[in-house]
Amino acid sequence: MSASKQHKLVWFVPESALDATRDAVFAAGGGRIGAYERCSWYAAGTGTFVAGEGAEPAIGEVGREERVPELRVETVVPVERAADVIRALRAAHPYEEVAFDLYPLVDLE
Repeated sequence: MSASKQHKLVWFVPESALDATRDAVFAAGGGRIGAYERCSWYAAGTGTFVAGEGAEPAIGEVGREERVPELRVETVVPVERAADVIRALRAAHPYEEVAFDLYPLVDLE
């Protein structure tokens, strides 16, 4: 096993912003697997949060727990493009604080 040249990016987004965030991530270099482009996977779930004092939530109110239908989106990102892809995701996302994970991958060959 060795470190991969790819990371797995996962982010959470309301359905209304799915295409905008996917487009931004793909334009910045994410979502390529071999000869395929715009590769991703997504599934529905429910995000929860309480916006604290000083927050300006895109959805809900400060101090009240919110439950929001969201999509979990996954794709791959080349290591050298990760910073650009995250910047693009943040710029395209409607939330003040973007929830995302970036996981290192390994090659098994």
